[in-house]
Amino acid sequence: MQRIGLFGGSFDPVHLGHLLVAQAAREELDLTRLFLIPAAQSPFKPENKPTPASERLRLLRLALAGKDWCEVDEQEVKRGGVSYTIDTARDYTRRFPQAQLFYLIGEDHVAQLPKWREAEELAQLLEFVVIPRPGGRESAPAFPAPFRGRKLIGFPLGLSSSQIRARVKAGLPICHLVPVEVAEAIHNNRLYL
Repeated sequence: MQRIGLFGGSFDPVHLGHLLVAQAAREELDLTRLFLIPAAQSPFKPENKPTPASERLRLLRLALAGKDWCEVDEQEVKRGGVSYTIDTARDYTRRFPQAQLFYLIGEDHVAQLPKWREAEELAQLLEFVVIPRPGGRESAPAFPAPFRGRKLIGFPLGLSSSQIRARVKAGLPICHLVPVEVAEAIHNNRLYL
């Protein structure tokens, strides 16, 4: 049986924290494949207008170059509008009917799962995997019924895309926070200024 990881987010921009989560998920969940799925628009941040999808996708591809176990899935960007996990989960269930699907989420989203669009169906299609945060609890949080999940051990790193954007805007270096190729592309294309 294939074990497929789904890692959604804005990836605005992708950073080393994202890549460490991907690596931990691959190893700890024994994943066959991992898909990074950039959202067109997060339903949790309706006021935020992300960087154009073409730029975010380019940076993701640069960050994932050479990682044949990991790939970018453009479906939410192509669908446009607000990105809902249920639409993506249904697509993966159709494409990989025999696979076990794992969906990576931040611990802060666990309590909100019952409010996600078509939550009952979503709980049946996916096992949720909590991404560790520095200073977070050791064990997995209690998942509200009928959701099920676990927590990665991972490499907790207190890094966010908003911090990267703020550093770029302030003229501060981002080396060692994003892959070298991503830092060069951000600089060369004057992103986040």
